[in-house]
Formats: sequence, structure tokens, C-alpha cells
Amino acid sequence: MNSPDIKINLLSGLTVALAMVPEAIAFALIAHVSPLTGLYAAIIVCFITSLFGGRPGMISGATGALAVVMVALVARHGVEYLFATVVLMGVLQTIFALLRLGKYIRMVPYPVMLGFVNGLAIVIFIAQFSHFKEINSDGVEIWLSGAPLNTMLVLTGLTVAIIYFFPKITKAVPSSLAAIFIVSSIVFIFGLNTKTVGDLGSIAGTIPSFKIPEIAYSLDDFKTILPYAFLLACIGLIETLLTLNLIDDMTNTRGRPNKESLAQGCANIITGFFGGMGGCAMIGQSMININNGALSRISGIATAVFLTSFILFFSQWIELIPLAALIGVMFVVAEKTFEWGSLRLFGKIPRKDIFVGLLVGGVTIVADLAIAVILGVIVSALFFAWSHAKRIQVDSSVDDNGWKTYALEGTLFFASTKNFHELFSIHDDPTEVVIDFKKSLVADHSAIMAIDSLASKYKFVGKNLHLMHLSPDCLKILDTAKSMVEINLLEDRKYHIAEVKLS
Repeated sequence: MNSPDIKINLLSGLTVALAMVPEAIAFALIAHVSPLTGLYAAIIVCFITSLFGGRPGMISGATGALAVVMVALVARHGVEYLFATVVLMGVLQTIFALLRLGKYIRMVPYPVMLGFVNGLAIVIFIAQFSHFKEINSDGVEIWLSGAPLNTMLVLTGLTVAIIYFFPKITKAVPSSLAAIFIVSSIVFIFGLNTKTVGDLGSIAGTIPSFKIPEIAYSLDDFKTILPYAFLLACIGLIETLLTLNLIDDMTNTRGRPNKESLAQGCANIITGFFGGMGGCAMIGQSMININNGALSRISGIATAVFLTSFILFFSQWIELIPLAALIGVMFVVAEKTFEWGSLRLFGKIPRKDIFVGLLVGGVTIVADLAIAVILGVIVSALFFAWSHAKRIQVDSSVDDNGWKTYALEGTLFFASTKNFHELFSIHDDPTEVVIDFKKSLVADHSAIMAIDSLASKYKFVGKNLHLMHLSPDCLKILDTAKSMVEINLLEDRKYHIAEVKLS
């Protein structure tokens, strides 16, 4: 790597670190833990995944999707149970990686990916508006008004403008970093009264130390933390692997899902033992990094190092950064993350794909990322099954010997078995009937039983049903089910019929 690339990655790491501070604090407060608990997670998870992960350039840390799951656990059982849960979460993710299940993320349909990206972009955008609120003297959260609101809006708008126009002057420094520096300088020089990072909480602290979570380690405790750990592991892996896919598409590269899953699991195990709240890939910070041109591991490692230095040496300065500057950065991230081209797809792609994309995006916004993705995959699978169930059909013909052949087309599986039975005229057919599977596929147990049921119906009326041109996979399925079905296989059409009971 040459010097300009190293410089880009280091400066991008600094930018990402600055953007991570308010989010780590906010997510920690959502989970009802101290700000340092969120920052420790950001440091440890970011460092380990950047060093050993399967997607260089991707940034990981504490996220809101995980924080909302942690709230109930912390409220009911305390923070020590959270640390134990994060350790178990990491163990489950490690098992997932060792079983090499990460590759199956490639099976997520593109409409689901599109809905995930757009939904998350909207979530990032909406989340920034919480900073435009304050607590009044009665302890009630209200919107800013008057001069404080106007100051925040002007500074946010200025940040956005700098990010978009600064590259026209120079690309030597990431525009987002330049925007944070310029806006912070304006606030400091003119003494503007506006909300800062310090208003969210202090980030001053020490190096996290190793500590075994203080729980009883009984069967009851395990039953308590297991559901939370499983849900956190699923959410973390889904968000991580989908973000990995997104970066792959943006950069025309290919990450390693299983390696990334392993790194995420190990990172969370270590985080739990060092007082962190756990984490996963952060799409917002990852987009900042990628848009800055930082695609190496150096950027993520630098992010973790800068975060550590903030806590140890520069907390008083970082706490002075106006929130408006960081809000502006995240607004741009949301805008660049949203797939605006998807709006042009209406009327040009199947309506079911549009429905799935809107469904996933909507559920991501109002509910939960993991639920959104799982629901999207299920709905896509149902649409696929229904579509293929309707495509099964036959062409029939009768040869000189009076044998009737049904040339089957399509996939015979659980959803198409009803239509399959309706294709045959059992009572009108001759004594010898053949089903030609040259253009068809026998896919599952339901298909086998449908064939056996059809054969039984022909046998009941004194007629013979034969099968021909079965693929090796189909024959394997039939052989596996030989104890359950009786089927005639046509071995040589011209000379003889071999009636084979699969027993």
C-alpha cells in the first residue's frame, strides 16, 4: 500500500471514530448502560473485526438494533447479565461460522437487500432528529425551538454543504472530516451556544480490564440469557452479512462471510469479558469509510486506536464537538446509502418484488431488522413457490402401440402436487401410460407421494403407470423412499417394460 492510500485510510479512520462517539453513547443510553460500555464495545469489536474479519473496510461497533434488544435484559437482571449474554452471543456466532453457514446469506433475494438498505437509510436519517430535542425543567423531552433550533439547523446544513462541495477544492482530506473540523472551529471561534457531544455523556475513561461477568452460572441463569443471546446473535449476523453484501456490490469485491462471522463472534466474546455491550457491522460508519475511499484494514484499526485515544487523552476536546456537525455527516450517509435508483423500478419489475422491497423497508423502520429480513425471505420464498407451482404442465401424445405419454414440464414439489394430479385423465387413458420427466424435476417428499398416489389410482382402474427419463437426483430421491412407494420405471421404451417395486 502506497503513502496516499495509508493517509486516506488513517484520515477516514479518524472521521469514522468521531462519528462513532455520539452513536456509541446514544446506543449505550438506549440499553440503559454507561456511555463507556458502548465505547468499549466500539473499540474492541471494531479492532478485532478489522484485523481478522472477512471484509476489509467494513466498520463494526455498538448498534441500535442490538441495543433495543438489551433494554429488557438490563432492566430485569442488571448489566452483569448483559455481559454474560454478549459472551454467549459471541459463542453462538462462532458456532455459526465454524459450521460455515455464512455462505447462505447469498441466498437473500435482491428485493430483500434493497428493502434492507433503504429501510436502514431511513432509520439512520430519522434517528438524528432525537438530537433536536432537550429535557425541560419538568423532566419532559421537548423539541428545540428559537435560537437553539436555528443554530442547530444552520450548522447541520453547513456541514452537509461542506461535505458535498469540499471535494471540488481538494480530495486530500475526507470531506466529512473537513466538515467536522470547520463547523467545530466556527462554534469555538464565535462562541455559539449549541449542543455538543459532551451533552450526551462523558467519554473520559481508562483502558477496559478483564472481568468475568458476576452471575450465578446456574441452569436458570443460562435459560435467562439464552433467548437474548440467540436473538442478538441472529440480529448481529444478519446486519453484518447484509452490510458485507452491500459493500461487495459497491466495490465489486467479494468478502468472506464465514471469516467475518468468526471475527464477529470472537470480538463479542472478548467484549463481554471487558465490559462492552457487544456489536456488529455499522452500515452508517461503513458507508462513511467506503465513501472516503478507505478499503483496507488500516481504516478500521485506526478507528479503534483513535477511539481509545479519545477516551484516554482527548475526551475534553471531543466532548466540545457540536452535535450538528455529526448530524450533518449522518444525514449525508443516509442520503448516499438510500438506493434512489430503486424508485425508478416501479412499473418496470414484477409487482411481487416491489412488494417485498417495500415490506422489508417498512418493517425495518417500524420494528426490527432481523424480523424484516426473515419476513422478506419467507415472503419471497412463498412467491417463488406459488409461481413455480402454476408452471407445471404436460404435453400428451399416443404412439402406434396405443401407449399414452405425458411429457411433464416444470418442478414437481409440495406446492405443485395439486396441479400435477389435475393434468391426468385416468379414466380416459389407455392401459399403458408413461410420464416423461425429461423436462421436469422431482424435488421433494411431497412429489414422491404424489407420483405414488397417481400410480395407485391408475392401478385401481387396472392400468399401468410408468416413469421415464428421471434425472440421477430424482432417482436418488426415489431410491431413498423405496420403502414407501411402488413405482414402475420404464427402462427401454422399444423392447420391454421393467416393473420395479422400490423395496
